[in-house]
Amino acid sequence: MDLATTLTGFVALYIFMLAAFTGYEIIGRVPAILHTPLMSGSNFVHGIVVVGAMYALLNASSLTEQIIGTAGVFLGAMNAAGGYVVTERMLEMFKPSNKNIDKKKAQTP
Repeated sequence: MDLATTLTGFVALYIFMLAAFTGYEIIGRVPAILHTPLMSGSNFVHGIVVVGAMYALLNASSLTEQIIGTAGVFLGAMNAAGGYVVTERMLEMFKPSNKNIDKKKAQTP
């Protein structure tokens, strides 16, 4: 292993650690009311990950690369679809229920 490869690996690790810390700090300061829009934006990013995994899968040359690419596409798609399901459930919580509407109609003359 030469020095350039080692430094590149350390730089990549450093960038990853900075991104993780920054993401944790930013997400930790988001008010609860903004988590639903934030989740929708996160789902968009997961869609980009699926496109990247599909690109990597198309350029895979060995069986190992194809297996890893297939797993990446599958897991990314599951993550994106699950995120949309969770977002939909969160949005349902903010809609008024039919029970409340029926009570209001019964109270008004």
